[in-house]
Amino acid sequence: MSPVTGLHHITAVAANPQLNLDFYAGVLGLRLVKKTVNQDDPFTYHLYYGDALGRPGTAMTFFPFPGVPAGQPGRGQPLETHFAVPVGSLDGWRARLASAGVDVQQASAATGAPLLRFRDPDGLPLALMGQSEAGVGRSADTWQAPGIEPGMVIRGFAGMTLSSYRPDATTRVLTELLGYTEAQADGGCRRFNSPDGGADDYLELLRDVAPGQPGYGTVHHVAFRVPDRPALLAMLERVQAWRMPCSGEVDRFYFRSVYFREPGGMLFEIATDDPGFTVDEPAQSLGEALMLIDAHEGMRETIEAQLPRLTHP
Repeated sequence: MSPVTGLHHITAVAANPQLNLDFYAGVLGLRLVKKTVNQDDPFTYHLYYGDALGRPGTAMTFFPFPGVPAGQPGRGQPLETHFAVPVGSLDGWRARLASAGVDVQQASAATGAPLLRFRDPDGLPLALMGQSEAGVGRSADTWQAPGIEPGMVIRGFAGMTLSSYRPDATTRVLTELLGYTEAQADGGCRRFNSPDGGADDYLELLRDVAPGQPGYGTVHHVAFRVPDRPALLAMLERVQAWRMPCSGEVDRFYFRSVYFREPGGMLFEIATDDPGFTVDEPAQSLGEALMLIDAHEGMRETIEAQLPRLTHP
């Protein structure tokens, strides 16, 4: 079995939770699958978006920190998140984003696949990658948001770009520890295919990127998926053997995790597929109520008084 099986979720920092919700649910049409709080800072939201169930490989999550300074995506950080959409939907997406006041640039990925590049309201780099229907076949649990045509729905992650202070060391982590396969290199980037051998969840390690600065509009960490706790504990042993700064096992309620700082400066996480976001609320009402873990439930009144009220678009 591969050490990991691809991307689990990507977590970024936002400034305003309502603007974040308006953009990811209202403009991109992702489902808000979990409205909860940062387990390490329970007076801050943690918002999860994804397909109908927020399955691993579709979950984009945010820590909205009002008052946090603006960040600068750059070296030592994950950079640009790529979402998979049907290739025939790109014209529709370009028009939809433009109508929402989003500046869109047409581009091509290293493989030649067409991209629409843009930024969210906080300046976070994003892209929609046009893929064949076979490449975006993960459609069993797609979320049909109002205003989004069925043939335009975001299917999940296509991949993302990274930048490292020590690219050779990061390459070793991606290939030898996580099981990615280096597939392509040119003067500007090195490309890695996911451990399951598919085209989804590729990673590109970019060169010649200016140093980054944490803050809103930057990715906080990237999580890679394993099926269950035994697989997570096996990966924990491997991470510890590499002697990288590591959290040990952490229970995040919706999944179990191990966090580690790779040599190039990025925070990586390994997370289990189970139990998922339906563990504390039914699938039909995901994201509607504020969900708190048992450790925070006794503070609900105080937490709700301090969190800004959110309106679903």
